[in-house]
Amino acid sequence: MILKVKNISKIGGVVKAPPSKSYSHRAVILASLAKGTSKLYDMLYSEDTLASIRVCEALGAKISRNDECLEVVGTGGNLHNSSKTPIDLANSGTTLRLMTSVSALSDNEVTLTGDGSLQTRPMGLLMNALEPLGVTAKSLKDNEKAPILIKPGYVGGQTNIYGNVSSQFISSILISSPLSKHGVTLYVLPEFKSKPYVDMTIDIMRKFGVKPLKGYYLKHESCDKEHQSCRIDEFKVTKQDYVACDYTVEGDYSSASYLLALIAINGGKAKIKNLFRNSKQGDKYILDILQAMGASIVRGEDYVEIGSDGKLKAIDVNLTNAPDLLITVAVLAAMAEGTTNITGVAHARVKETDRIDTTCRELEKLGCKLEEFEDGMSITGGVTSGVVDSHGDHRLAMAFSLIGLKHDIEITNGEVFDVSFPNFIETMAELGFELELKNE
Repeated sequence: MILKVKNISKIGGVVKAPPSKSYSHRAVILASLAKGTSKLYDMLYSEDTLASIRVCEALGAKISRNDECLEVVGTGGNLHNSSKTPIDLANSGTTLRLMTSVSALSDNEVTLTGDGSLQTRPMGLLMNALEPLGVTAKSLKDNEKAPILIKPGYVGGQTNIYGNVSSQFISSILISSPLSKHGVTLYVLPEFKSKPYVDMTIDIMRKFGVKPLKGYYLKHESCDKEHQSCRIDEFKVTKQDYVACDYTVEGDYSSASYLLALIAINGGKAKIKNLFRNSKQGDKYILDILQAMGASIVRGEDYVEIGSDGKLKAIDVNLTNAPDLLITVAVLAAMAEGTTNITGVAHARVKETDRIDTTCRELEKLGCKLEEFEDGMSITGGVTSGVVDSHGDHRLAMAFSLIGLKHDIEITNGEVFDVSFPNFIETMAELGFELELKNE
């Protein structure tokens, strides 16, 4: 379907940010591993998080949804795969990565698979890191990608993993490790990217009663300073039980980036509720980015206010710890005056798509002058009207729709925002930006 602008009225107002996708995934998985019954409030029900719910149910959790919350009767870590066929995770890379480790806690084999896009996501680093812990995870196509067969058995012990590909690999091991036989010591080798996502994992693990210990040491004896490039992070998780709790999911800075960018590009004022000042989400970096580009930002305890005159200036920005902001920032750069340099996002090449490549190719269709690098891009402001394709990437569809504020644009395969922001069209309309989906 084609996503396009239907109408633009006075841009601005007050809206509530959608719930965090990252925290929603983690909340339902930890509640499913816990002893007792958890109530999860303000859950995000998107295509991705529904995949996590389905696999947790298949492994023994009893999950029911009502108007108030998502109620999860946990397994206490005693997982059993009731599915005789591979469990379909659709396009949820987060579910695949987090549940590959967790599935080893089952008393029988588990096979995880998904759609064609999911089956292109590299999983070799995670599977190799799990092997020293007594976990057998095998790619059924022998290409280090899904479908993945995970056999029962999770001894624990020590292992290491590179931190420059996906923080979800690290979170996967951490989430599963307290229920292994002996606990886990995990060493994350430099360079450790997207750290805030691991901080989020540790944060919610503590909410469910597990306390990982974190430290680091220097890799090279010759180092006398705490050089990031020489540092190895250590995570130690002893054998513990998850305990059920009532948990409220905070607002999502990744999804809110489109609401904030809407005001920044067009001009106007808005208040976005349910965005917490002390959030551990790395994507709250969008506030610093927008401020540097010329918008005014007020950070409340549980809200953000933004104002803009619609005149944005180019900046240099490193997105190492916020790769999901890449496409939003690229669109902001294309609408700004001057040349913006985006670096530090080589790991964005292994997301739903190669986000560096697809973003550059689609911006070029709109006449944007840019240069692509291995870890980012340089974008000179200025685009024209045109037609682009989402490549099945929810973040590309949502970010590129913002170009419609000033130019005619159509996004084919534009319906994919359901992956992370099911109410995207309705929420944007609350701020005066009306979008519509039409059959191609």
